[in-house]
Amino acid sequence: MTRERHILGVSGGRDSAALAVYMRQHHAELPLEYFFTDTGKELPEVYAFLDRLEGFLGRSILRLNPDRDFDFWLSEYGNFLPSPRTRWCTRQLKLRPLEHWLRRDLDDGVIVHSYVAIRADEPTREGYQATHPNMQVYLPLRDAGYDKAGVIEMLRQADVGEPDYYSWRSRSGCTFCFFQQKIEWVRLAENHRDRFDEAVAYEKTALKDGSPFTWSQGESLTDLIAPARVEQIKADYARRRERLHKRRPVNPLSGKPVATIDDIYGVDESDAGCVVCHK
Repeated sequence: MTRERHILGVSGGRDSAALAVYMRQHHAELPLEYFFTDTGKELPEVYAFLDRLEGFLGRSILRLNPDRDFDFWLSEYGNFLPSPRTRWCTRQLKLRPLEHWLRRDLDDGVIVHSYVAIRADEPTREGYQATHPNMQVYLPLRDAGYDKAGVIEMLRQADVGEPDYYSWRSRSGCTFCFFQQKIEWVRLAENHRDRFDEAVAYEKTALKDGSPFTWSQGESLTDLIAPARVEQIKADYARRRERLHKRRPVNPLSGKPVATIDDIYGVDESDAGCVVCHK
C-alpha cells in the first residue's frame, strides 16, 4: 500500500499560521506534520509566536535547521549578499533543509501532500513548486475563499492572534531580509539594534569584497540610519500612507473613508517575497 505524509510549513507569519488553524479546525483527521525551517536569523518575536501556535495545535512544530548556516553560505557566495535577483538564502537555508527532510521518503514512493498558505486575494501568487512527482501541493485558504481580513479574523477567533512584530513590520522572514521597506530597516534599528548592527557588519564585509548589492536597494544601512535620513524615510512613509488614505472609498453612511487592513498593519507596497519565508 502506498504510504502518505501530510506536511504544513509555518513561516512565523500570519497566513501560514491561519492555514495551520484552518486545517486543525476542518481537517483534524489528517496526521499533519507541522514544520518551521529555522535559518537561525529569525526575529525573537517569531519564536514566541510559534510557541503560542503550538499551544493551539496541541502538537509540536518541528524545527528544520540547515546543515550549514548563513555564514557558511555567505562565504561560499564570495560574501555577495542575497538579493531579489539571487535568493541564495531561500534556496540554501529554507528549501534545501526541506528537501533533505523529504527526499528519502519521496524517492521510496511515499506521496507527500503539502499544504501552502496562499490566500484567495492573491490570484497571481504561486506556492512552493513541487520538484518531485510524488509531491502534491494544495492551497486550502485560496480554495476556501479566505482573504487577508479573513485570515486575521480567523487568528483572532482562535485566540492565537498575530506575531508581535506586525506592530512595526509588514512581513515575517530573516531579520535582514532584503524585501524589507526602508521604514522597516529604521524600525529594526529601533526595536532590535543588535540585529540591525549584525546586518550592517555583513553589509560592510560584502561591500569590501565587491558585492554589487546592499541590503536596502540604492543605499547602505550606514547611510540609511543617519539621523537626517531616518527623518526623511519616516516623512516619506507618512506621506505614502496619507496618499493611500485619500484614495480609499468613502462610506456613504458616515461620509468617512472606509477603514482598511493597512490602517492597522501599515503599508506593504509589494507582493514580492519568498512564500516559504514570508507566509
